[in-house]
Amino acid sequence: MSDRPLTDKISSLLLGLAVGDALGVPVEFRPRGSFRVDGMRGYGSHNQPPGTWSDDTSLALCLADSLSRGFAPDDMARNFIQWRDEGAFTANGEVFDIGISTEKAISRLTAGVTPEKAGCAGVNENGNGSLMRIAPLVFYLNGRPEAERFNATRAASSITHAHPWSVAACFIYLEYLLKLLNGRDKVNAYTGLRHEFRPGNPHIGDDVLGKFSRILEADISAQPESGIRSGGFVIDTLEAAFWCFLTTDSYRDAVLKAVNLGDDTDTTAAVTGALAGLCYGVEGIPSDWLETLAGRGGILRQAGAMAGSLAVANTNTYSYLPGRPR
Repeated sequence: MSDRPLTDKISSLLLGLAVGDALGVPVEFRPRGSFRVDGMRGYGSHNQPPGTWSDDTSLALCLADSLSRGFAPDDMARNFIQWRDEGAFTANGEVFDIGISTEKAISRLTAGVTPEKAGCAGVNENGNGSLMRIAPLVFYLNGRPEAERFNATRAASSITHAHPWSVAACFIYLEYLLKLLNGRDKVNAYTGLRHEFRPGNPHIGDDVLGKFSRILEADISAQPESGIRSGGFVIDTLEAAFWCFLTTDSYRDAVLKAVNLGDDTDTTAAVTGALAGLCYGVEGIPSDWLETLAGRGGILRQAGAMAGSLAVANTNTYSYLPGRPR
């Protein structure tokens, strides 16, 4: 993977996320065991045509677009507002799904609250709304010091989800993606991740790390399906995505496993799909699914723009500090 062009890697992640999202949209909210998805379908829960993706992909594209201009939470926030209020970054010009915490945060942003203070920070506001969109940030983080990676992750998550559990979930996920991006196989990368996130971590307190013990202390892939929860709680989503990815050997099998867990099907499959897309490449995504995917050309153009911007940025040396204008 490490020798693939950057544009290909970004395309793989974004398309992997979008296809997983689109597979899950028609059956979102349906309980496990009440359906079986084996390919791209339409309508259902949101009455959308086949290949339509939801807020998961839209907000990931908002982030990717902003990162094409550098790291600036104010700019990310403007994209989120434009998405909600104008239908920008959507599959078909319509916002048909938005999380409660994300809606609250965007409303605060429109009222003039700064991005670092807009995000929901209550213990009961740990939905998966920042985890589902955070994957494109891995390309910006690549090659940067660990402290800078954590600060940038916290800033990007906290625009909508500021609680330490949500921030930690995003950081653990991105650190795993980073290992995949740099060529480590998924099992080796997982072993390394578990070794690095031990008590005494300089960025995540032990009380917060303890919430991720099934990933970091145990082996999440050893859990039976009955032990995997697939609702909207951020830690459940991270566990489910790791489980689907680690217990399968192809993009197709990983995202279908995620969708068929039920409940928050689109987000579980989107978070899984970014992992599997980056790992297996665009060529690993079934071609008929890609052909059905809405807005595929726009996603590919966004990948190219982001790759070009990062290539220029990497010729400079600078650090991100929270609150510093960029």
